[in-house]
Amino acid sequence: MPGGGGWRTVWRRLRRDRFAVAGLAFLVVVVLLGLLAPWIAPYHPTRDVDLTLRLRPPGTPGHLLGTDELGRDVLSRLLWGTRLSVGVGFLATLEAMVVGVIIGVLAGYYRGPFDAVAMRGVDILMAFPYVLLAIAIIAALGPGLTNAMLAVAITGIPYYARIARGQVLALRDREFIEAQHALGAPDWRILVRHILPNVLSPIIVAATLDVGWMITAAAGMSFLGLGAQPPTAEWGVMLSDGRKYIRTAPHLSLLPGMAIFLVVLALNLAGDGLRDALDPRLKDR
Repeated sequence: MPGGGGWRTVWRRLRRDRFAVAGLAFLVVVVLLGLLAPWIAPYHPTRDVDLTLRLRPPGTPGHLLGTDELGRDVLSRLLWGTRLSVGVGFLATLEAMVVGVIIGVLAGYYRGPFDAVAMRGVDILMAFPYVLLAIAIIAALGPGLTNAMLAVAITGIPYYARIARGQVLALRDREFIEAQHALGAPDWRILVRHILPNVLSPIIVAATLDVGWMITAAAGMSFLGLGAQPPTAEWGVMLSDGRKYIRTAPHLSLLPGMAIFLVVLALNLAGDGLRDALDPRLKDR
């Protein structure tokens, strides 16, 4: 894990990548829009219903991006949906990362029976296609945004567990770890102060690239009726509601779909740039 000076070097490298900087800038704007949605959205996303203004196209006076089938303002629903869709993606990634890193670090450090049991459990999770596993978990827990977030987080645990375990296996026999053992340092101190900081760099890069998948997966669950439920303002719900009007009011599907596309693209650009900044040797390959 880079120290203070190391992170400054990483930032200098990252700034040279214009696509990564553009992706980061776009993400900052999106996060700010989501956080400020209660104050900047012109209408309430669910309560302000006006059937006399249903299915109005973008550019309608008072409704910049048009209205949906109930006359609700699409711009307001997109802004409020940012809070849920992007928030769920980041929270699900954080949950998967924390659990996966704990499992991977302990399995790689202690090896033995714990490693065998933990990694076989990870292998079982990896044997199922991610989407089908998420659907099965939601079927067991019941539909809802919280359960959808938990389901996609569980499907991401093996990803981080494998990365963390591989990094720990490469570190546990290094000289500085052996020196700590010789000095009588307890395992928890070795794990927290010496192993975990060296594991976090690839984990952070993996998490940056994974958030986009989490957002897409959570929106997909909502689109299928397994995640957020109508009338919640969430991008997947908006996509699902808009598909019935794809011919007469295509903006109802195109706008939330474009929002998902742009956020995932920005995350991938930022993740690729961060990966190259943390390990510039990758650019030479």
